[in-house]
Amino acid sequence: MKSFTLIILIFCSLSVCSQKSKEPKTEFSKMYLPVWQEAKMHCLQVAKAMPEDLYTYRPTAESKSFAEQMVHIGYTIELLTKRYVEGLEVKPNSPDAGKMSKQDILLLLEKGFDYTTNVIVTITQEKLDETCIMYHSGNTVSRAFALFYVQDHMANHRAKSNLYLRMNNIKPPEYTW
Repeated sequence: MKSFTLIILIFCSLSVCSQKSKEPKTEFSKMYLPVWQEAKMHCLQVAKAMPEDLYTYRPTAESKSFAEQMVHIGYTIELLTKRYVEGLEVKPNSPDAGKMSKQDILLLLEKGFDYTTNVIVTITQEKLDETCIMYHSGNTVSRAFALFYVQDHMANHRAKSNLYLRMNNIKPPEYTW
């Protein structure tokens, strides 16, 4: 059992080191990557702060549960990155938060953040300079600007989740950026 744990730790360390060793291709990405990484860390802290038995908490009948907020964040980070930053055709197919454990949701968040991190690191300036039309507003923006939209959308739902923590007498993680 100890050797299995050691192998997992080595694998995770190598994975983290290989991600950190990737140098962003553009000046924009070099500037934006630390901001994105901080947003990831803070969002994961919020998700971890809520006890699993309160993941079903919702302040009103119309509100998303805490789990639904977190699944929405994790799922849409990748969806919005694909749609607006990469210009890919994607159809929404969000997982059912009610069928997911806290650990499943944390993994979904990691997956979404890591997907977008990889795009930030590997995207070219030519791609960042392309434009896209935002579905909700109809505005035409650069794909670089679309990364701010991805982060803004995440921050909106993370802020709601912070309130859910407070409503359950849980102090949210400090915002450090």
